[in-house]
Amino acid sequence: MSEDRNTNRDEAVADTPPPPPLGIDDLLERVRAGYDRIGPSEAAAAAEAGALLVDIRYAALRDRDGLIPGALVVERNELEWRLDPRGSHRAAEAVGHDLQVVVVCDEGYASSLAVASLRQLGLHRATDLTGGFQAWRAAGLPVTPHLTPGTDTRDLTPGI
Repeated sequence: MSEDRNTNRDEAVADTPPPPPLGIDDLLERVRAGYDRIGPSEAAAAAEAGALLVDIRYAALRDRDGLIPGALVVERNELEWRLDPRGSHRAAEAVGHDLQVVVVCDEGYASSLAVASLRQLGLHRATDLTGGFQAWRAAGLPVTPHLTPGTDTRDLTPGI
């Protein structure tokens, strides 16, 4: 008899349609509801206070527009591996789950999805820059020309 009950339950679950898919705007809204985003001046102040700015823009955008001095450049497809404090491939800067991380993409969209992923890894102070790199630059904050790959821009920080 218990076998019949399990079969009926499995059939009921199989007959339940999946929830409707979210569009990207709905997904962004849902993700962003879980944390407070910050603007360019707040991001600069956070960096000055020790937050880690992480630039996830792809290379062509960094080549075209330059870099934020002091930001750690991490390709988006490596972000979770590089910032997981428990991971074997973590960056030296990934010192703990309490680290304040400010993720920067080009316009502030991809960074929101990246923050959701970092928060799932336990980086509960992760946030992103509203408007991304373009907002940083428009605010007149420091930008350096892109240099060769592997250049540590933290050595170029002109007093953020």
